[in-house]
Amino acid sequence: MAPNTSLTENGSRYLYAVIEETSAQQYDRLGINDEHVYAITNGTISAVVSNGPVTNRIRPERRHLKAHKEILNRLMEETTPLPMAFGIIAEDSMAVENILSKNQNILVEQLERVNGKVEMGLRVTLNTPNVFEYFIKTHPELRASRDRFFGTSREPSPESKIELGQMFDSILTDDRASFTEQVEDAMASYCLETKQNKCRNEREVMNLVFLVGRDAESEFEKGILKAAGFFDDNFSFDYNGPWAPHNFVDLDLSF
Repeated sequence: MAPNTSLTENGSRYLYAVIEETSAQQYDRLGINDEHVYAITNGTISAVVSNGPVTNRIRPERRHLKAHKEILNRLMEETTPLPMAFGIIAEDSMAVENILSKNQNILVEQLERVNGKVEMGLRVTLNTPNVFEYFIKTHPELRASRDRFFGTSREPSPESKIELGQMFDSILTDDRASFTEQVEDAMASYCLETKQNKCRNEREVMNLVFLVGRDAESEFEKGILKAAGFFDDNFSFDYNGPWAPHNFVDLDLSF
């Protein structure tokens, strides 16, 4: 590609990812703030960067998050990147080279670990109008406590409400663990690794991510269908990807 005269030696650099050494110096995509994206190489690895902001700070606005994600998606078409968390900014090009130099071994090790693999996500939610009522119907002990506390004409005491709420939380936690174990067992032969992320709300039963070989995505879908077969229509399975392996990269970089 033609050189870009807007690239300068001075000024901060925004980091998107680390990849294996590349001959490509620039990419035909614009990054955050419409800056050109290019590679800085040190040793056997490269950092994919763009010129950073004058303020050395990037707000997590939707357009910035989208630009960051689009660069990672583009890199995924060509290789397996080690994705950087949103908002990492180095002082200048030399600082980027120093990061690559100081962390060369761990970065190479992590690249080898995820090479040829992608991340797939799965969220399972309860597709019911009222989550509490669903558990009332499926757990007699919770229903009995509800009726004991709320089945009289008297207003239940604050302590009774707290006790019922704690019982519900305990049952929800236990069921989530049981459901998640079922799915992980069903998916064991369709993925290389699994990790659990926190559920975002009461309705969400599990939030899993899987490390999958690039050539095994179609088999992964078969595994999802198999796992979903263990659950009734009250559960909704929503899988997504492929993504860069965010959840399977463990980096504590020295700057």
